[in-house]
Amino acid sequence: MTKQFASQGDMTEKQVSFTEVGRDLWAFTAEGDPNSGVIIGDDSVMVVEAQATPRLAAKVIEKIREVTDKPITHLALTHYHAVRVLGASAYGADQVIMGATARAMVVERGQQDWDSEFQRFPRLFEGHESIPGLTWPTTTFTAGMSVFLGNRRVDLMHLGRAHTAGDIVIHVPDENVMFTGDIVEYHSACYCGDGHFGDWGTTLDAIKAFDVDAIAPGRGDALVGRDMVEAAIESTRAFVESTYRPAARVAARGGTLKEAWDAVREACDPKFADYAIYEHCLPFNVARAYDEAQGIDTPRIWTAERDRELWEQLQG
Repeated sequence: MTKQFASQGDMTEKQVSFTEVGRDLWAFTAEGDPNSGVIIGDDSVMVVEAQATPRLAAKVIEKIREVTDKPITHLALTHYHAVRVLGASAYGADQVIMGATARAMVVERGQQDWDSEFQRFPRLFEGHESIPGLTWPTTTFTAGMSVFLGNRRVDLMHLGRAHTAGDIVIHVPDENVMFTGDIVEYHSACYCGDGHFGDWGTTLDAIKAFDVDAIAPGRGDALVGRDMVEAAIESTRAFVESTYRPAARVAARGGTLKEAWDAVREACDPKFADYAIYEHCLPFNVARAYDEAQGIDTPRIWTAERDRELWEQLQG
């Protein structure tokens, strides 16, 4: 490799924030690192997103214990990526919930994703030796399901493909707050390496139709108020479209992946270069956009070896 992945050199500790986004609803955020959400019901707690390791999950639990002593009974995982799910064992939840498609993706590519992400972003795997293995759900669903934490209803839904084929969102109707996973980001680059560019905008429209009062996004600050929600949805849309269109134009004329990389950089650098994890995401985003533009509907599986080959190709 001519140089390391951008994220391999990112060893700076991030400042954690714990923001109330509705009554007894919290967003755990960390300056562009993966977020988690907390839903406190009458007698128990649901956590959204596990973090990458049990040690990192303990930081979420520490914040939860500052606001409630109720047991954590449910863990909802919006998709299968290692940085979201491998800390699950720390919570001791009775139910671990995923969409059925996400579970199938753990079967198909979970170990490869773990190996790949660990190589790309070592800081996010603090305490990786404590991970007991792949995270498997105890409960899955196809279109939607509801969980009752006492009288508080929590709706889990698959609204469409976006960041992955199996993304789900979690909506708490009594406060009209949504936890979107990586479908929506705020001042953070979207990771599109396993994404579906052609569907992402439609899925954003489905989220937008809920007209929510707050969102806990996948990365970036909590979005409180409809103006901030709208801004984040539209900036996410702009990021996805600005990545795909230049790559698709290059693919349509038979250009190379390196040419697609150059075209995406030209379009995106002026607008998004200051976003969190922008440089980390870019090679994987360009590769996936180039593939999708050539008609490859199912994202190819990333492996540690494929990561290195891609990086050498783009940097060479």
